[in-house]
Amino acid sequence: MTPTGTPSADLRHAGLTQVLGACPHDCPDTCSFITTVENGVALKVHGNPEHPHTGGVLCNKVSKYTERTYHPERLLQPLKRVGPKGAGQFEPVSWDQALDDIAARLGAIAARDPRAVLPYSYCGTMGMVQGESMAARFFHRMGASLLERTICASAGGEGMVQTLGAKVGMKVEFFAESQLILIWGSNSIASNLHFWRHAQAAKRNGAKLICIDPRKSETAEKCHEHIALLPGTDAALALAVMHELITHDWLDHDYIARHTVGWEALHQRALQWSPERAAMVCGVPVEQIRSLARDYGTRKPAAIRLNYGMQRVRGGGNATRAVACLPALIGAWRHRAGGVLMSSSGSFPVNKAALQRPDLMAQGLQGRDPRTINMITIGDDLLRPASAAFGPALEAVVVYNSNPVAVAPESGKVVQGFAREDLFTVVLDHFQTDTADYADYLLPATTQLEHWDVHGAYGHTDVLLNRPAIEPVGQARTNTQVFRDLALRMGYTDACFVDDDEALCRMAYGDKVDFNELLHKGYATLAIADAPFAHGGFPTPSGQCEFFSERLAAQGLDGLPDHVPNYETVGSSAAYPLAMISPPARNFLNSTFVNVKSLRSIEGEPVLEIHASDAAARGIANGSVVRVFNDRGVYRCKAEVSPRARPGVVNGLGIWWRKLGLDGTNVNELTSQHLTDLGHGPVFYDCLVEVQADGPAAVPGDAPAEAHADLSAATPVPV
Repeated sequence: MTPTGTPSADLRHAGLTQVLGACPHDCPDTCSFITTVENGVALKVHGNPEHPHTGGVLCNKVSKYTERTYHPERLLQPLKRVGPKGAGQFEPVSWDQALDDIAARLGAIAARDPRAVLPYSYCGTMGMVQGESMAARFFHRMGASLLERTICASAGGEGMVQTLGAKVGMKVEFFAESQLILIWGSNSIASNLHFWRHAQAAKRNGAKLICIDPRKSETAEKCHEHIALLPGTDAALALAVMHELITHDWLDHDYIARHTVGWEALHQRALQWSPERAAMVCGVPVEQIRSLARDYGTRKPAAIRLNYGMQRVRGGGNATRAVACLPALIGAWRHRAGGVLMSSSGSFPVNKAALQRPDLMAQGLQGRDPRTINMITIGDDLLRPASAAFGPALEAVVVYNSNPVAVAPESGKVVQGFAREDLFTVVLDHFQTDTADYADYLLPATTQLEHWDVHGAYGHTDVLLNRPAIEPVGQARTNTQVFRDLALRMGYTDACFVDDDEALCRMAYGDKVDFNELLHKGYATLAIADAPFAHGGFPTPSGQCEFFSERLAAQGLDGLPDHVPNYETVGSSAAYPLAMISPPARNFLNSTFVNVKSLRSIEGEPVLEIHASDAAARGIANGSVVRVFNDRGVYRCKAEVSPRARPGVVNGLGIWWRKLGLDGTNVNELTSQHLTDLGHGPVFYDCLVEVQADGPAAVPGDAPAEAHADLSAATPVPV
């Protein structure tokens, strides 16, 4: 294939072309793919075999991408609300009518106070162009409220920044050479498929794989050992591992002396965490903790694949810090197959200022102070009146690349906020999602097959380019074009609003990445050392791995990592004795793909996994309808009595669209708007509930026999 996607002679004879693209979804793998097109119609999408990290393989979700692009429910024209908020009743309008009215409405609000307008977006696409480029310019120029985008990874990201200096780590391909791999807070088979290929190669070469996760996931089943700790206790486990490394002298004293700061203070803290103490907190056997430490201290090289599941609790930032300290203690960074990887995104030299133009903000604010609203607290903030502390009440929300009614916590309040008749809401999307039902205007957006974009990654270190493979379906428009059109109607004449999408793609990395290479291959590999911290050189202020963070101490926070108990700790509430986590269903990605029929048919329906002992104590049969509840709300779904759930913890698989639930709700009816210790992130897995039988068994009979095997664990106590 040439840079313009010209087909080979065989393909030309068949009337086919192939176009290089990139997966846009919120996944570490950021795959390079090829779209086969015939007469302007995309026939299939498959992995690019020339891209080493993709290796020609796509996950089950993205391999169905043409089904998503040509979905019969795809939005193909602008729509205007004609019924009550939430009813999802719309009539078609022209683009000019929609954009003229939207610009007039936003302009009137901005004339009073532009901070009453809020953009709400996240990673419906991970692309830098269709994400926060022209959209950011538009809202900055208006002076709208800023959105703190923290709903996924900010606690863990901040933990890595405070310890290693950035979201950086070992190269994913070298996990294949490790002799011990800890998969911590990740269901890699479902959410990091291409890493799993390297883990399997290591396993074949004699490596031991240990999965640390409250849920017995598909990944945990394939590892040599599963440590089913209680949600929110990861820091206690990491500190107990440090305790054992110290007491058995499984330490690299030279590496610690040369390349770390704060060792004496961390040493003293770790000695407070005996395996016995951690076992009580984590709800796992003492010997399992000792064995984990022994493996980590003696099997070399040792690598940790840390993911975001373990940071969605109150102490998620501290937990990430504690785990990130471990490789330096044993000198794992000396080896290219040793260290830790949570995210590689800090390695990418993105020119965000050029793309997003924050300098435009001063024109829109006209002397007002800027305001930032955290996307986690959207439920409260939509209902908050104007005040000196908060500023103006929110009068308009523009939603793109997100579905907050489904994905934001405490969704009963989110729904109440979006149902305000006086709230002007615009939604750009591919489908009529839960949030779209509350829109005043619903605008059809392009999919990845229909636009330009450029991508980084957080699971490898390649930049990827996406070319449009087909013309937009129906009247769909790119996000960038919508915001260009609105800017024109709002009278924003700044030259930056005429930059086209290819120019924005070139702007993202400037001269840091060869754009011609991207055009030719679809990807370009960043020049990063195989073992980046073998000799220290961390991107921290000290240049060392910071066990103690002076930056945190300067904020009045603990400079050392510690176990920070959950807001809602198991054993602290008689009314709500069960912890609930809400990991993603294997065939969905957040709320994306839920409406793709082939994928939803695999998932079946919303379920709550519950251990046999907890089910028996409540008279719950496999397949019966259950009522899951706490003070925030009630969620009804089917029970799956399953060995995937450990005693005391239920798993509410998500994120289903609310409208597909039994009562028009989903699992986020129960989650809270509390924030994490670092990074202002969400605490989706810091949630206590009770479960009651609420209907007859849909699947007669009991759970499989293996579901009745109890977990041998110490009784947890709050700390």
